[in-house]
Amino acid sequence: QVQVVESGGGLVQVGGSLRLACTASGLKFGDYAIGWFRQRPGQERQPVSCINSRGGYTLYTDSVKGRFTISRDNAQNTVYLQMGSLNSDDSGTYFCAVASRRSHWWTVLPDDSQFRYWGQGTQVTVSS
Repeated sequence: QVQVVESGGGLVQVGGSLRLACTASGLKFGDYAIGWFRQRPGQERQPVSCINSRGGYTLYTDSVKGRFTISRDNAQNTVYLQMGSLNSDDSGTYFCAVASRRSHWWTVLPDDSQFRYWGQGTQVTVSS
């Protein structure tokens, strides 16, 4: 069965950095685009970034451009989200998700309807 697990969340001060990791098993990891989503309390889950199956293309929501970097290591079945210059708006639960279709890509950051398998999330709290 497919399993997706996020890690790396925690408490960080404003201006600090944090790196999240997502591992997936039970599928051909290198065949799928991966997305990171964020959910704040009382709000719907929103896309933050995504990376294509081979790692050559990335997309980011405007609020994190220049501060976050998504990358992947398919040999380790892992996708990373390096987060820097953190502010309170970056707080929330971060979810990793696997795209529904093999080798699929988009021209704009996709919403969660494009993803099939999800992790349980990792909490990020940025102190103000």
